[in-house]
Amino acid sequence: MSERVVPLLSAETIAARVRELGQQIADEYRDKNVVLVLVLKGSFVFGADLARAIDHPRCRVDFLGTRSYGEGTDSSGVVQITQDLSRPVEGEDVIIVEDIVDTGLTIAHLLELMKTRRPASVKVCALLHKPARKKVEVQVDYVGFTIEDRFVIGYGLDWAERFRNLPFIGVVERG
Repeated sequence: MSERVVPLLSAETIAARVRELGQQIADEYRDKNVVLVLVLKGSFVFGADLARAIDHPRCRVDFLGTRSYGEGTDSSGVVQITQDLSRPVEGEDVIIVEDIVDTGLTIAHLLELMKTRRPASVKVCALLHKPARKKVEVQVDYVGFTIEDRFVIGYGLDWAERFRNLPFIGVVERG
């Protein structure tokens, strides 16, 4: 059986939307300190591009590692923290940066975790939103793209640690 990756969102389309999100965040946080919390590993490419698109001198970046997929294409529903923040976020405005929100389980867990750290505010920015797979209701404040229920790869998203390096978002077709 062979695999073929079919583009769903081009690198150019993604770049344009990331610039728009960056401008929106910069405008909304103009007079505040903001912490982008990039959820590893999937959001590292999106988060890096988003951080560069936010023209704001009081923006810092931190990382939170999670795992919920393992080797498969379906979330296990169990969220493991594999790397914690390097600094406290108490009293700061936090934006959790995710590659994709589908079931909502991971982001719901992270929102509860973040609340225990007493930030001034917490919002969610997701490159992709896949509402058809929703298991819990979560608010996504900044959405790059809403997509149908397909397993996507590229631009940081992986399948068993492969395909993260693709400059676009695609789907794998087997034939």
